[in-house]
Amino acid sequence: MLDGLSSEEHTDKMHKHQHLLPIFVSLCAAFALIDEVDGEYLIGVGSYDMTGPAAGVNMMGYANIDQNTAGIHFRLRARTFIVAESSQGARFAFVNLDAGMASQLVTIKVLQRLKTRLGDLYTQENLAISGTHTHAGPAGYLQYVVYSVTSLGFINQTFDAIVTAIEQSIIQAHNNLKPGSIFLNTGDVENAGINRSPSAYLFNPPEERARYTTNVDTTMTLLKLLDSASNRSIGAFSWFATHGTSMSRENRLISGDNKGAAARFLEDWFTFSNNSLSTRNTKFSTIQNISTLRNKAQKIKATGGKPCGKTTSQGFKVRKNDGSSFVGAFCQSNVGDVTPNVLGAFCTDTGKPCDFNHSSCNGNDQLCVGRGPGYPNEILSTKIIGERQFEKAVELFSSATNPLSGKIDYRHAYINFTSIEVQLNESTVVKTCPAAVGAGFAAGTTDGPGVFGFQQGDTEINEMWKRLRDLLKEPSQYQVDCQKPKPVLLSTGEMFVPYAWAPAILPIQILRLGNFVILSVPGEFTTMAGRRLREAVKETLINNGNGEFDNETHVVIAGLTNTYSQYIATFEEYKQQRYEAASTLYGPHTLSAYIQEFKKLAKAMATGEQLGGTGLSPPDLSSVQLSLLQDPLGDSPPPGKRFGDMQQDVAQPKGGSFKKGDKPSATFCSANPRYDLLIEGTFAVVEMLQGERWVPVYDDDDFCLYFKWNVTVDNGSLYGLATIEWEVPEDATSGVYRLRHFGSSKKTKDYPNEYFTGASSAFTVS
Repeated sequence: MLDGLSSEEHTDKMHKHQHLLPIFVSLCAAFALIDEVDGEYLIGVGSYDMTGPAAGVNMMGYANIDQNTAGIHFRLRARTFIVAESSQGARFAFVNLDAGMASQLVTIKVLQRLKTRLGDLYTQENLAISGTHTHAGPAGYLQYVVYSVTSLGFINQTFDAIVTAIEQSIIQAHNNLKPGSIFLNTGDVENAGINRSPSAYLFNPPEERARYTTNVDTTMTLLKLLDSASNRSIGAFSWFATHGTSMSRENRLISGDNKGAAARFLEDWFTFSNNSLSTRNTKFSTIQNISTLRNKAQKIKATGGKPCGKTTSQGFKVRKNDGSSFVGAFCQSNVGDVTPNVLGAFCTDTGKPCDFNHSSCNGNDQLCVGRGPGYPNEILSTKIIGERQFEKAVELFSSATNPLSGKIDYRHAYINFTSIEVQLNESTVVKTCPAAVGAGFAAGTTDGPGVFGFQQGDTEINEMWKRLRDLLKEPSQYQVDCQKPKPVLLSTGEMFVPYAWAPAILPIQILRLGNFVILSVPGEFTTMAGRRLREAVKETLINNGNGEFDNETHVVIAGLTNTYSQYIATFEEYKQQRYEAASTLYGPHTLSAYIQEFKKLAKAMATGEQLGGTGLSPPDLSSVQLSLLQDPLGDSPPPGKRFGDMQQDVAQPKGGSFKKGDKPSATFCSANPRYDLLIEGTFAVVEMLQGERWVPVYDDDDFCLYFKWNVTVDNGSLYGLATIEWEVPEDATSGVYRLRHFGSSKKTKDYPNEYFTGASSAFTVS
């Protein structure tokens, strides 16, 4: 019989991170401390699968044209929390995406859909959409040219998956609204990020640097959402700054990177540990001799490919999305100069540390690469950095007893950042510039080195690159002067063919929940830039709030929110022109402009003033988007084969059984996964034999399971192959297993069965 887990079996499916069980005991104690708190707000959470095309689509983040998707490590999700004062009262929605960043066009289309379904409850004013900054998700969903060059333009499939997931997660959270309380807690995360541009940080004033013990922000801020009626937690959202670059520019598997991993770990920890403190070993272990299991497994052969329904794979999911699940999100903050590659940057040719000022190796930027804590294993690095965030979140979640109370409010403005007059002091007024990137942008970072011939810190461009630049667009003299000391490599703010290369009109936003304040910023603030913005907003709120705000007011930055405009470095960091400064689009006074405009919003919020709006709105460029992406390859199986048939069955180990840490794998004849993304479904399943039933125990949303897809050539024809690889985890139960694949093919006259499945021969784990 092929079916999913019963509720009892699902309860005991797995329990990871057993070393955190003492914290679970403190969680119970925390519940006892807060059981007298009444529901202050209406709260709701939602989550939805947003995993995009898993084959042949460029990834967003490293701008590496050769980095195209070729499978899934674990799925991407949109996670939402909504808080409201009443059913029709003030509210806001915050969405956290397992994506590189937010997109203006995504925001525009989501708002259009929400208006159709819910009227004006959620608008540009009170909706925030923020990206975790994973560099391992599909690209092609931003509307400006500079962000879609390596993806060969706009990719509707990526875009639609993201927009739909945001919409569905918001609807789910909205439908789940119920009386509840929210608790705030903060703590320091150890060794989950270091400064990747420490020489630029040193350009900041010594007296300012002396106020901080580190050159990165180590604070995690966590909100715990508690349903008043059941006294049960429904979610946790946290903010902490570290880049989504544990997975390298060579990776081809879709992944939420370290923050997506942390979210998976937290949601599994809460779901399984709250239902039962026993591991699934207790439930699934049976008193059977391993030789008996082997004999049973040897009799179970591969099923061969079989047709199935469009939603069949959803029934094989280990985690069913019925809208009632705990939602844990790890949100991004002022991440600009913070890398998770905490061992530092080293030269790949010599093994020695890179040049301090330029992050290069004898002048070659491509040889300088950061190392994560699991080096050279990027999967392990992702897991470790994810676990460090997860473990701190569990600690904060378990000890959160400080309830938030007070007003819900928000302010939002669209601003043309290309020509803001900034009042630095009584006698000095400066202006921002049209967008441009400098030579240091092309050099890349220690997380992902860029183009040969550039270095971080370059303040000159050689004549060859100037001539190539001018073929695209020679920067105006105004731009050259305005951006100094940045040497203009691409004057993206002056480039409009075939359509705009960079944004001009940006959204800024403040969300308030009592004395907790979120600053939604459309870019990546460096550590010191973020500190200055937080302090300026907090001071403005306190000075104008008539006692509503005080030193206990907690301000966080939500980075990469609502749209994307690259980096924001301090004025001093801008002088060195490392990558972050070279990517600070609007010139040396960009940060000062942000601080000035956010202070206006903060003052309006503190005094209760309703802003009339700037009369500006960003363009909707959907009608002019270009796409050069080829259609999927692998439309039919090899002669004599069906989709779902085995190409290479599981190779039985010499000892007869796989052990913990082994990697059994099987390869199936398969069609391109772009034919159907199997949203809220799965391409890969590990099934365990329990009695006479096969039960799904892992799927392609598990950290230990890998779905890989590639094209092979046979007699001049192209055929698709799907490989499922399972790294047997330490908590796996001894027993009989098999690997199952789901897929979808292109409907043709010769092959009408669009959806298919197949399972490998059985094998044992001891």
